[in-house]
Amino acid sequence: MTAGAAERRPPGPHTERRSLKERLAAGERLYGALLRLPSETLVEMAGVAGLDYVVIDCEHGPADTALLQHHLTAAAAQGIDVLVRVGTSEPALALRCLDLGAAGIIHPHVDDAQDARRAVASVHYPPLGTRGFATYSRAGRFGTVTAADHVAASRDALVVVMIETERACAAAPEIAATEGVDAVLVGPADLAADCAFPGQKKVDALVAAAHGATRAAGRSVMAIAPGTEAARAAERGGAQLVLYNMAHVLMDTFRSLAAPVPGGGQGPRA
Repeated sequence: MTAGAAERRPPGPHTERRSLKERLAAGERLYGALLRLPSETLVEMAGVAGLDYVVIDCEHGPADTALLQHHLTAAAAQGIDVLVRVGTSEPALALRCLDLGAAGIIHPHVDDAQDARRAVASVHYPPLGTRGFATYSRAGRFGTVTAADHVAASRDALVVVMIETERACAAAPEIAATEGVDAVLVGPADLAADCAFPGQKKVDALVAAAHGATRAAGRSVMAIAPGTEAARAAERGGAQLVLYNMAHVLMDTFRSLAAPVPGGGQGPRA
């Protein structure tokens, strides 16, 4: 997180604030936390710390919408946005997440432009998409907003597509250029697995090519970082959405606390 990020945070949930999409269009670099562990407290802490968004992982984490609503309520109290990563081709889950008030959806395993168009369609109302319409949801403030206002607000929903195969990297120019795609996230772990773990040099080259295609299409690059050093590298590489992998950050922190201290023995225990 950059210095002064805390000062950027809005003072409360009822204050008018710009959407993530608007802030990206203005050239801001935004910082978030990827959360796989159900914990409203971690969401609140991310907001208090001054992060711009959190990602709730419903692909590799629990896809429980009741828990998700608790997370969204905690986020709203701190004025922090929530993106949700759904599973592959899950438009029904994307709909429920958006109705609950998510600021956008991250779609994994997008391999070509057709997959990208399906991802966009699941997030937006017609004519751009096929999302089912309702204003009585949490996102529609339980029916207290007009249909026109609800549709206008929905246009700010962020669509992030994930490139996770060598085939997808080759199709990155078409994927990124798909109307309605706002950002591209390369999944380095799945990409390495798809390439039979070829070594970091090849994976890095594929990631760089996909990022270049994303920027050439005028879209934002999202990059996962296991810590601050990797985050600085992502910034230098042009990432506009920096996403800290909190499982990695927390495990590194716990390991450092359990490491032997000078003079022998373990670190302090209460």
